[in-house]
Amino acid sequence: MRRKSLEDATCPIARSLESIGEWWSLLIVRDAFRGKRRFGEFQKSVGLAKNILAARLRKLVACGIFRLEPASDGSRYQEYVLTEKGRALGMVVMSLRFWGTRWAFGDGWETPVVRDRATGEEVVGIGFRTCSGRLVSPADLEFTVSAARPSKKAGARATMRTSAPADPTQRHDR
Repeated sequence: MRRKSLEDATCPIARSLESIGEWWSLLIVRDAFRGKRRFGEFQKSVGLAKNILAARLRKLVACGIFRLEPASDGSRYQEYVLTEKGRALGMVVMSLRFWGTRWAFGDGWETPVVRDRATGEEVVGIGFRTCSGRLVSPADLEFTVSAARPSKKAGARATMRTSAPADPTQRHDR
C-alpha cells in the first residue's frame, strides 16, 4: 500500500513528517550532528541496509535537509552536510532525546547525559520563548491560524515563527 503524501496537510507536524517522518531519517540527522558525513559512516552507525539508507539520504537531500559536498579530505567521495534547514532540526532531535531519556528507559538503565561544552553542566531540557522572551511550556500555548505567508516558490525565505502554529492535533486527512 502506498503511503499518503502529507505535503499539502494543514497541520505543521504532519507536513514536517513528509520530510523527516520515515523510519531512520531522524537517526541519520542525529548522526550528522555527531559529526558523521559519509555514507559508510551512516551505514555503520545506523546499521541500515544500503538501499534503504541510500533512499533516505536521497530524500533528505531532495527536501533540503542535507547537501552533498566534495569530501573534506580531497578524496573522490562526497559528504552529506546539514543545511541551515537541517541544522534547525537540532531542537527536534534534542527534544526527542530528552523525552526518550525520561520516558523510554526504565530503572536499572544507564541513561545518556547531555552536557554544556563550555561549563560541563548537565542539560536537562529545552525551552521555548515568546517574542518578548518569556519562557513557555506546552501547557502555556494556544494554537491559532496566522495570515498566510509568502510562497517559498516566489523566493521568500521561510523563518521560524514565534507565535504558535495551527492546532497540531487537527486532522490532516481532509
